[in-house]
Amino acid sequence: MQYDIKPGVKGLIFDLDGTLADTMPYHFAGWIKACKKYGVDLDTAFLRKHTGTPGWIIASEIINNCGLNGSVTIDEIMNEKFEHFYKVQHLVKPIEPVAALARKYFGRLPMAVGTGGHREAVDRTLEVTDLKKYFDIIVTANDVDKYKPHPETFLKCAELMKVNPADIEVFEDADFGFEAARSAGMIVTDVRLWYNSKY
Repeated sequence: MQYDIKPGVKGLIFDLDGTLADTMPYHFAGWIKACKKYGVDLDTAFLRKHTGTPGWIIASEIINNCGLNGSVTIDEIMNEKFEHFYKVQHLVKPIEPVAALARKYFGRLPMAVGTGGHREAVDRTLEVTDLKKYFDIIVTANDVDKYKPHPETFLKCAELMKVNPADIEVFEDADFGFEAARSAGMIVTDVRLWYNSKY
């Protein structure tokens, strides 16, 4: 099946993890290993529920929900998680049906990445998947005050792209992202229907 943008769209925004890049199994594994170090068996249902959420919020939820208050900090869990993730990040591949659209419309339409990921991890993922060259505009969790499902990430992309939000199509894989795009007044496409998600 051939995937393409909706008619009349004047700008494109792509989520990164689970949308442009098949990172989620590696992110999940990193969280599970980090939590195991502190005696917590984390299940993937918890992580799926928080897809699109910045890492420090996930770490805070883990501490509060698992009775770790006082025994570990948010930074300690996050650093442990990223240590595991960065060891395997070079294995990350693009999600081809989505990446193909970015390649196709590069130079033809304004495009941006709008993600709840951390700037360093985002930049490295775009580099290992050879997608960074397609995006001058990258808005991460480090660049906004409010995160998905709040629309700030996508509205900031639209502002930098100089495109009316109503004329933008957002490609997403997470419920928080769908809600954020709709709240921003944008068209949203669920890319999970385009590939077999492994998480």
